[in-house]
Amino acid sequence: MTPLRQRMIEDMRIRNFATTTERSYIHYVAGFAKHFDLSPDELDLEAVRQYQLHLTQERKLSPQSVNTFVSAVQFLYLTTLEMPWKKEDFPRARLEEKLPVVLAPDEVQRFFDHVAGLKHRAVLFTCYGAGLRISEAVAVKLSDIDSRRMLLRVEHGKGAKDRYAMLSPCLLEILRAYWRILRPAGPWLFPSWRPHLHLSAGAVQTACREAWQRSGLSKRVTPHMLRHSFATHLLERGVDTRVIQALLGHSRIDTTARYTAVSPATIGATQSPLDLLLKPAPSQPAKGKRVQRAQR
Repeated sequence: MTPLRQRMIEDMRIRNFATTTERSYIHYVAGFAKHFDLSPDELDLEAVRQYQLHLTQERKLSPQSVNTFVSAVQFLYLTTLEMPWKKEDFPRARLEEKLPVVLAPDEVQRFFDHVAGLKHRAVLFTCYGAGLRISEAVAVKLSDIDSRRMLLRVEHGKGAKDRYAMLSPCLLEILRAYWRILRPAGPWLFPSWRPHLHLSAGAVQTACREAWQRSGLSKRVTPHMLRHSFATHLLERGVDTRVIQALLGHSRIDTTARYTAVSPATIGATQSPLDLLLKPAPSQPAKGKRVQRAQR
């Protein structure tokens, strides 16, 4: 390992970056250096620009992936190398605003009918029943389950933030049945074959993909889609957007508000201003009849 890579890793660990972010940043910086066959400390902003074009035009990476590279080199140059540049010197790709795809309740049931394996089934039920990210669901500990208050503690969620998620009675019964059958040892509710580690997100994603293929659903089901479906189904039942924001762990309300554009019930129940404009006025009694009633 080069001293520069070691220094960058240390800088990320000082700031408590997630392990996945650390690996991603190192991956993109290593690719950047390999492309020019030079150490990054010998490259400049023009090299960053050229590599962005290479990723976009030749490798056809998505805007999200290109922006991850930008975040990685921005951290390298501004934090680790302390170059006298600014964030504005690292332009980012414009992202398309896509609405999340969600499952209808009957499609959720159809999907779960095809999930194989008790442990994978319990994890995916946790993603849908509590609205957790897959990385959060696999890392649940036995001590995180608060059955008295019906809460599920999420430790070190996205952005290294703790929060509480809902623990529905049905999900609690599913987790209790799972525990009684498998009796997981150690702190993790969903341990891997190595008890000191929890189940990997990749293993659950594979099980999810296989269940989707067996289900025959046209929508591609992922663990994150189950989280989107959780939020949308809550919204359709009239749960306040700010409550959903807290349950999902969103730092910004506009991130949660996009579910209002997905929910058919919300859209269908909203009255168009055209209806108000062209709605016929209430019928009025004839003038002669009003006079007759007044005379009486």
